[in-house]
Amino acid sequence: MATEIERKFLVTHDGWRPQAISKERLKQGYLANQGNASVRVRLGRNKAFLNIKSAVIGVQRAEFEYPVPLEDAEFMLSQLTSGPLIDKTRYKVRQGERIWELDVFYGDNQGLVVAEIELKAPDEAFELPDWAGEEVSEDPRYYNHNLASHPYTKW
Repeated sequence: MATEIERKFLVTHDGWRPQAISKERLKQGYLANQGNASVRVRLGRNKAFLNIKSAVIGVQRAEFEYPVPLEDAEFMLSQLTSGPLIDKTRYKVRQGERIWELDVFYGDNQGLVVAEIELKAPDEAFELPDWAGEEVSEDPRYYNHNLASHPYTKW
């Protein structure tokens, strides 16, 4: 079984931008978002994925991801998803020996910037960059599946 261990932080300033090593615009929508799992489709630059995550609060969740054809993903996003799409640019940012993922949101989630770091263990030590503010790993409002149904600009 695949397990994701991830911690999330709000981003307090743009000091991370000079350390960005890549960026990709992503659109994602939810096919199912209830009970004990969410199912989403994500479309990026010339690739698409179907993702299933367990719906638990915390830093550790079951996660499965499978590639899907671009045309299928485009159809799913336009015809099968519920709620507004998540529209964001994902930046990969080098901080020391680690790579962080920073999501800059648009549309109904404009103004939200979240940093994520994937870990090998829930208690793994890491250095917190100065641009990383409040931890929101256990705040379900910041989970993408909740941002699709309860956007940041409407809080």
